[in-house]
Amino acid sequence: MSEQQTSFTSFSEFYPYYLKEHSHPACRALHYTGTSLALLIWIYALWTGQYLLLLAGLVVGYGFAWTGHFFFEHNRPATFQYPLYSFMGDWVMLKDFLSGRFRDSYPG
Repeated sequence: MSEQQTSFTSFSEFYPYYLKEHSHPACRALHYTGTSLALLIWIYALWTGQYLLLLAGLVVGYGFAWTGHFFFEHNRPATFQYPLYSFMGDWVMLKDFLSGRFRDSYPG
């Protein structure tokens, strides 16, 4: 388990901590998958007017992410202590991956 800081005053202060909590490539890959699937589900939900699917997007997104933490990182997801910063971190980490910052993010 990693050490948790008690508070952050900004997202820019939080993000390095967030990245340390996502050091395993398989965990990051599960985050990218879950975040991408959630986005697709949300787009579909809004397009079709099936608004209950917005909740399904959250379940899918967090399900993939938390699997990465429990089986690969062996730590507690930051979402439990920092829900807003963690949600923002998912999207910034995905952007970093897509822009080439994390080329080792898929295991194998």
